[in-house]
Amino acid sequence: MDDPVLRLRDARLTLDGNAGPVDILHGITLSVKRGETLGLVGPSGSGKSSLLMLMGGLDRATGGEIHALGQDLTAMNEDRLARFRRDNMGVVFQSFHLIPTMTAIENVATPLELAGRRDAFERAAAELEAVGLGHRMEHYPSQMSGGEQQRVALARAAAPRPAILLADEPTGNLDGETGALIMETLFGLRDRAGSTLVLVTHSRALAQRCDRVIRLIDGRLAPIEAGEGDGLADDVAGGASGARGADADVEGDAVAASASASHSVTGTAPDLGPTRA
Repeated sequence: MDDPVLRLRDARLTLDGNAGPVDILHGITLSVKRGETLGLVGPSGSGKSSLLMLMGGLDRATGGEIHALGQDLTAMNEDRLARFRRDNMGVVFQSFHLIPTMTAIENVATPLELAGRRDAFERAAAELEAVGLGHRMEHYPSQMSGGEQQRVALARAAAPRPAILLADEPTGNLDGETGALIMETLFGLRDRAGSTLVLVTHSRALAQRCDRVIRLIDGRLAPIEAGEGDGLADDVAGGASGARGADADVEGDAVAASASASHSVTGTAPDLGPTRA
């Protein structure tokens, strides 16, 4: 039997808030198999994005163990974590985090160049073609729609052929039609790269495409069993109504969703340290 690609054992996250310590995640134990697609759903502020960031080494667990591809992320320093993410992970954020002074092809090629790929621009061009943006390669983020920017971000995450793809609300800032296109693009990239995919979503349609769905409530796992379709719908629909607000209040401290953090994930720039939203 293959070892799990991701394995968390009693993982905990506590942050310092204005009123004292805040427990975000409480003893998460979870394994993700190679090639599996796992959806994380739950009410706003339940810890979904925080859990995803722990899986990617973008935030430090305050207790427990986190292993990715057999490597102990909790034992790595920031430089080792950045190199590990560059070589093994692709991360897609809700807010795209493209470098505004770079064109689409430069955004996708930069992490490949930093990884030493001689064919960085050829690979970047192929990835942009694959997401339907061959005609936008020389455009800057400000010249593209939200859906186009997210497709560039997807191409950037998938270009290194990562073993693990992590996506935090990849359709959260998009309208329904564009979100559906991004969903198809995301699963297409997963299939082409053979990646293990973990995604946070408030989209019922996106959750139903996953091999397995796990619900979080108050920082604790609550697996969704067969026959709980209505419960899934309630969680996803209920979370969507507050996705723009409550998640930012409770989980924002743990997401590290800043441009500098995203660049360190993809290898697009030196890690300047996370800026908490």
